[in-house]
Amino acid sequence: MSESLRLGIIGAGAITQVAHLPVVAKLKGVEVVAICDTDRAKARALADRYRVRDAFSDIEELLEYDTVDAVAICTPNHLHEPHVTAALAAGAHVLVERPLALTAAAAQRLIRMAEKRDRVLMVGMNHRYRTDVQFVRSFIQSGELGRVESVRASWHVARPARATMGWRQRREESGGGVMLDLGLAILDLGMWLANWPEPLRVSASLVGGEGKGGVEQSGSVLVICGGGLSLFLDVTWRHIGGGERFGLGVRAAQGTAGINPLHVWKELNGVATDVAPTGATGRENAFTASYRAEWAHFLAAIRGDAKPFDNGEQLILHRVMDAIYRSAAEGKDIAL
Repeated sequence: MSESLRLGIIGAGAITQVAHLPVVAKLKGVEVVAICDTDRAKARALADRYRVRDAFSDIEELLEYDTVDAVAICTPNHLHEPHVTAALAAGAHVLVERPLALTAAAAQRLIRMAEKRDRVLMVGMNHRYRTDVQFVRSFIQSGELGRVESVRASWHVARPARATMGWRQRREESGGGVMLDLGLAILDLGMWLANWPEPLRVSASLVGGEGKGGVEQSGSVLVICGGGLSLFLDVTWRHIGGGERFGLGVRAAQGTAGINPLHVWKELNGVATDVAPTGATGRENAFTASYRAEWAHFLAAIRGDAKPFDNGEQLILHRVMDAIYRSAAEGKDIAL
């Protein structure tokens, strides 16, 4: 690898424009050498804005004509598997937006391929890197709150019209609706904070998505795990209220914690006290900060200065997600 890491970005959509490129453009030791999108004019316009040399309409062109050390894959869900496969085959490290693939079997194939080729394969679970989440995790990891007994998480957003949702509304391209789009992220967050308990049973209710190829618009899930721990998730694209709502709460044997707002409650001298550090979240926008920290981790993993997350966690998430959709379809609890 050259002194400056050569990066290719696959997909010129919203997440590339508002999250990845603004962060990567400010990173030292990283050069974005090409942007690829099926809409070549869009890729070229974005490349010009960020002074990127090359623009392509096909990932195979990029991998053939440009030498890259790593790629960021920000394409529709159904393209993640072939794009990750192509990048790994070319010897590149990969940061891919969630989900890794559309099925657990496909995710496992990609993980094995990365291991065989000794490449870093990292799924973009950016919420793990939020400053407030990191503080909550530090209290849990230190044992100050005792054993985690339940996690409740929600993500409610308002979407204008179906037409603006594009591929996310087409099951063959998205693989699922709001539960895969938003639910996967907060399921990951809950499982990660709880130190990956073994999921035993899933009960799910999904709303919307009637008709051929449609996807759910709202949903709720209860995941029962080993040791009596439970996770409850509630997501929607149809939120009506004062802005987007995103939050998570943890109940543990010796305290509670959560984000939005950040709080950590413990009993001190017989009195319940919020011990969360004041000003802990900092001035930087939580969204931007999470992507900046995610990229720092990815680059450190490539250099060998940090360990990437265990991709076995992705297999757990995919198996739970498969069970969620099956539970909703069959109207019953699903054992894992």
